[in-house]
Amino acid sequence: GRLTAFLGVAPLPFTFAGLVVASLFYSLPFVVQPIQNAFEAMGDRPLEAAATLRASPLDAFFTVALPLARPGLVTAAILGFAHTVGEFGVVLMIGGAIPDKTRVVSVLIYDQVESMNYERAHWLAGGMLLFSFCVLLALYGRRRNGRNG
Repeated sequence: GRLTAFLGVAPLPFTFAGLVVASLFYSLPFVVQPIQNAFEAMGDRPLEAAATLRASPLDAFFTVALPLARPGLVTAAILGFAHTVGEFGVVLMIGGAIPDKTRVVSVLIYDQVESMNYERAHWLAGGMLLFSFCVLLALYGRRRNGRNG
């Protein structure tokens, strides 16, 4: 309401932008923890070594810290994705189920089950499962290639 009006942003309820913001806040704890753990596990020594080689803090972050934290970033992306794909309650409360505007697959599956159209619900759920599997497989393959290459 007031905050979005003050910032000059359109109202968020029942909009795609509202869905994105709500999903971000809802999944944030699942993303922050692996990233925090990755940076804590790295320790101070790599950054200290970069500083002795006269790397600026920004250089040290991008050339040392970020590559070392990459596994944690990939884990965070996977957890955030998996948590957001099946999201239902927040999406329904913030975005509703407005066709061609805020309807997402998880809500569409719910609508199909409520209409007792189980066959379509099964196909949608299977497609969602296949999509999730392909995305996770691509992320895992990319992570694995990064280690070998």
